[in-house]
Amino acid sequence: MLKGQTAIVTGGSRGIGAAVCEALAQNGADVALLYAGNKERAQQTVEKLLTYGVRAQAFCCDVANYEQTAQTVQQIREAFGRVDILVNNAGITRDKLVMAMKPADFDAVLQTNLTGAFHMIKQVYPIFARQKSGKIVNISSVSGLMGNAGQANYAASKAGLVGLTKSVAKELASRGICCNAVAPGFIQTDMTEKFVDNEALLQQIPQKRMGRPEEVAALVLFLASPQADYITGEVIRIDGGLAM
Repeated sequence: MLKGQTAIVTGGSRGIGAAVCEALAQNGADVALLYAGNKERAQQTVEKLLTYGVRAQAFCCDVANYEQTAQTVQQIREAFGRVDILVNNAGITRDKLVMAMKPADFDAVLQTNLTGAFHMIKQVYPIFARQKSGKIVNISSVSGLMGNAGQANYAASKAGLVGLTKSVAKELASRGICCNAVAPGFIQTDMTEKFVDNEALLQQIPQKRMGRPEEVAALVLFLASPQADYITGEVIRIDGGLAM
């Protein structure tokens, strides 16, 4: 389905990002995986991707740093020859109630989760515009749609991704480029491990369970595929009904 295409996935070494990388590779896409710190974990993911017969490579990049994103996308173009798909998945949390939240923690989350996505979009924007094709998928969150106590920084960053998605979609639609967002609820990853046995939380979810990274990856794969060529500017929840 995606043979001959190259996908960039930020935050691709683990959790949702790793699942997205695997889904793309299983469907023939070459994958450039961006990670911020854990080189060993990133390399393990790359080795798994290579088993699908595609090209895969890990690149260390802090998406909050504009110069690093510019250099990394150039390296990816040199290594793979093209870029067709961008998945903005990199994200961090620094949860606290607003009263206790340090300004530095607010800024750090916004810089990685929102500004980092802007940086990556800005790097691929001229590439996609010239080739008159491309898919951008931003990983938002139901927290950005409904808010969450103790996550003012995270929710603000994810809500910002919704506005960024719609604006970029409008700018690039006439060139055949689609930009959409996915808004996961509680997904079983390292980031949400502390919630796995939280029965009170599970009762808030109509399906009474947390989601799996593979389920989010399947939605991202669809939005990156030719089957979604007429979908742009959308924000699709995948949350078991949590934010209905």
